[in-house]
Amino acid sequence: MKQKCYKGLTFIPYIESERIRERVAELGGEITSRFEGKNPLLICVLNGAAPFALDLFRAIDTDAEIAFVRLKSYEGMESSGKVKEVLGLTDSIKGRDVIIVEDIIDTGRTMHKLMADLSEMEPASLSVATLLFKPEALKCPEVKPDYVGFEIPVKFIIGYGLDIDGLARNLRDIYVLKDESHQ
Repeated sequence: MKQKCYKGLTFIPYIESERIRERVAELGGEITSRFEGKNPLLICVLNGAAPFALDLFRAIDTDAEIAFVRLKSYEGMESSGKVKEVLGLTDSIKGRDVIIVEDIIDTGRTMHKLMADLSEMEPASLSVATLLFKPEALKCPEVKPDYVGFEIPVKFIIGYGLDIDGLARNLRDIYVLKDESHQ
């Protein structure tokens, strides 16, 4: 892995694709054990969670379904603090075991809003799987992900679905902003 440049910023390797694959397989095993024979519904938060959600979905070794919602809370490199639903869920989730799949949870505002909205739809259970979790940045303590790929410090990262103004989502590895790599 070598460094990548976007928007005049330099990013260096942070989490390699092989480690991501291993961790996603582990999470898939945990979900399989918990939901064996229950046909859970994974709800992928687009766009960033798509690579993680699809890999996780394939790592689950029991019947499962997947659906997609699109929310927006980021502008550039920072959270706007506001959650705007762009594309909503059209299928009923009443009585279903639902797993929200997110790429990253930092402030928790996006997840808090989505969990509240989905809870009103009366799922049998509601859990959260996130590839990355920044506990130090959490502003909504009631947001507690059930499945966490990696806990990371408050750093700006890209790759494997995470972007900078729409770019870098297709990188197989996760990169960190060079100036933040040693903080």
